[in-house]
Amino acid sequence: MNIDKMYGLFLRHFYLIKGSLPRILDLIYWPTIQIILWGFISKFFSIYSDYYNNTLGVILTCAILYDMLFRSSISFNMLFLEEIWSRNFTNLFIAPLKLKEIIVALIFTALVRSLIGLIPAILLTSPLFGISILKLGFPLLLLFLSLYIFGITLGLFVCSGLIRFGPSFENIAWSSLFLLAPLGCIYYPIDILPNFFQFIAKSLPLVYIFDEARNILLNDLVNYDNLKFAFILNLFYLVCGIGLFYISFIKARIKGTLINMGE
Repeated sequence: MNIDKMYGLFLRHFYLIKGSLPRILDLIYWPTIQIILWGFISKFFSIYSDYYNNTLGVILTCAILYDMLFRSSISFNMLFLEEIWSRNFTNLFIAPLKLKEIIVALIFTALVRSLIGLIPAILLTSPLFGISILKLGFPLLLLFLSLYIFGITLGLFVCSGLIRFGPSFENIAWSSLFLLAPLGCIYYPIDILPNFFQFIAKSLPLVYIFDEARNILLNDLVNYDNLKFAFILNLFYLVCGIGLFYISFIKARIKGTLINMGE
């Protein structure tokens, strides 16, 4: 074995990691988030073991709602990434397509992909676990819509990063939602979080969406103020996401990095 060759290959990957902040963050990110998320979940159940009168129903319903968020965001990102992987990214902008047309097309295609993945999961929960998320009634549509909008917004933020940093930002596409999972209070109320994290969490629509889902399941009541505030936050972040997407595209076009995307 040639030590110099092996050392050279090691250096090649070492400098690749060293010179890429997204790659470094990805290495640190996964174990940290897993510990934080499951730490809060464990803390919640250790303190409030009798909080839910229907633990399976609440946890499973929140898991399905979270999957709607996850699939809508990932579907949006995947459509964008597939253009990069197939080296078709540049062709999108050679074709007579405007940015807003690309965004709208991706939004509706992501919806189809999300429903394809989600509908079978919803149908299986009733025969397998005796739980039906449809019991939420009309508010379920509002919850899904709010989660879908936020998922698309996250997709826009990630795609802006892909345009700005290139394929090295790809890992963020998979990890962005897990970063928000502990702060989104998916499986537990916001009181479990430390005060500093509570302050940050209240700026996210996820807190109000999942809090309302639990409120409907546990108390059989609908607080439309939570849903309204979630939609207001969603609108704000969606506008920011679209604006960032346009800014990233303009800067990438000025620097000439668009033509190298996917190479």
